[in-house]
Amino acid sequence: MNQSQPQDKFRRTRFACYTAYFTMSSIFCVPPLLFVTLRERFGLSYTLLGSLVLINFCTQMGIDLIFTLFTKHFNPKKVVRIMPLITSAGLASYALIPSLFPNLAYLGLVIGTIVFSVSAGLSEVLLSPTIAAMPSDNPQRDMSFLHSLYAFGVCTMVLFSTLFLRLFGSENWAYLILLLATLPVFSAILFMISPMPDMDTTPPEAGQKSSRVRSLAMALCVGCIFFGSCAENSMSNWISGYMENALHIPKMLGDILGVAMFAILLGLVRILYARFGKNVFRILLPGMLGSAICYIVVGLSPAVFPAFVACILIGACTAMLWPGTLIMMEENLPNPGVAAYALMAAGGDLGASFAPQLMGVVIDRVSATPIAEEIGHTFGLSPEQIGLKAAMLVTALFPLFGTLLLVVTVRFFKRNRHNLAL
Repeated sequence: MNQSQPQDKFRRTRFACYTAYFTMSSIFCVPPLLFVTLRERFGLSYTLLGSLVLINFCTQMGIDLIFTLFTKHFNPKKVVRIMPLITSAGLASYALIPSLFPNLAYLGLVIGTIVFSVSAGLSEVLLSPTIAAMPSDNPQRDMSFLHSLYAFGVCTMVLFSTLFLRLFGSENWAYLILLLATLPVFSAILFMISPMPDMDTTPPEAGQKSSRVRSLAMALCVGCIFFGSCAENSMSNWISGYMENALHIPKMLGDILGVAMFAILLGLVRILYARFGKNVFRILLPGMLGSAICYIVVGLSPAVFPAFVACILIGACTAMLWPGTLIMMEENLPNPGVAAYALMAAGGDLGASFAPQLMGVVIDRVSATPIAEEIGHTFGLSPEQIGLKAAMLVTALFPLFGTLLLVVTVRFFKRNRHNLAL
C-alpha cells in the first residue's frame, strides 16, 4: 500500500465498499423471511427451502476456495466493479423466474440463490482487502466499520421487509425482491467512477523457513475465524426459534427484542471498536470466553430472563470475532494478499454452515431420546426444549476451543515475529 497517496482520493471508493457490504445483508436475511410465503404459494417443502440455505453457503465457500487457489488469474479491480451487478441479477432471477414460470419456481429460486451467493462470496473475499489496501490513519477502524454495516443492514432489511409485506401483502413478495435488486446498482455506479487501490494477488516471496511459518500462521488464523464464526452464526440462525420454542416468547416479540437486539449489539460493538479499539487480542479473548459463558447460561438456566439476556449478549461477545481475526492477521502477516482473505472467508463460511447445521442435528437427536423426556418431566420442559438447551451447550464448545486457539496463536506470533516479517 502506498501511504503517500492522499486518503481523499479513495473516499468515494471506501463509501462504495460500505454501501456494497450494507446491501449484501439482503442476501442473507430477506429470502429466509419469505420461506413461509414461498411454501404456501408454490407448495414447496421445508426440506427444499432449507436446501436453499445450504446452496447459499456452499456457493460462497466455492468462491472462497477458487480465489484462494487461483487468485493470480483474476483482476480484483474488475471483479469488485461488477460484483454488485451480480447481486442484482441474482435477486432479479429469484423474483422473476418463479413469478413468470410458476412450474419452474424452485428452479428459479435455486438459480437466483446461486447467482447472488456468488456475489456474496466475492464480497467477503474482495471488500476487506480493498478496504485494507486504501491509505488510512486507522485501518482497524475502517475494517471494523465495514463489518458493522452488515449487522445494521440486517436490522434495516428485516424492518423494511416486514413493513413492506404488512402494507402490500405477502402476495407481492416478488416486488420486494425486485426493489432490493435496485440497491446494488448504486454501489456498482460508485465503483465504476471511483479509483481502485492496488491489491496483491500473489503471495510475498519468502525463504523456506519463513514460508512454513507463514503457512502455519495462516492455518491458526483460519482456525480462529472458524470458531468465531461458529459462535456468532449458531445464535444468529437459531435465536428466533429458540426464543419461540424454548422460552415461549411470542415470535414477533422475540424477533424484535431478540433478533434485532442481537444484530444491533453486533454492529454497535464493531462501531465502538472502530472508534476506540486498538489491541484486538484484548477484544478477541474476552469475546470468545464471554460467548462460551453465555451459551452455557442459555443451555442451563431454568429461568426465561437470564437465558433471554444471554442470547442477546452473544451478539456483543461475538461481534469482533470475524473482523477482529482479519485485523489480527493483517497486523502479524505483512502483505497477506487477496488469497489470504479468500482463505479466511472460506474458514468463516465453513463455520457459518457447519455449526448451525450441527445444532439442528443435536436438537433432533436429543429430543428423540428417553433421557430428554425424563429430564423434561423433572423440570417441566418438553423434549424439544431439552434438545434446544442441549444444542446450546454443545455449541459452547466452539468458543471454548476458540479461546484456547487464540492463546496459542498469539504466543506463536510473538515467538515468530522475525520470521513473519521477512
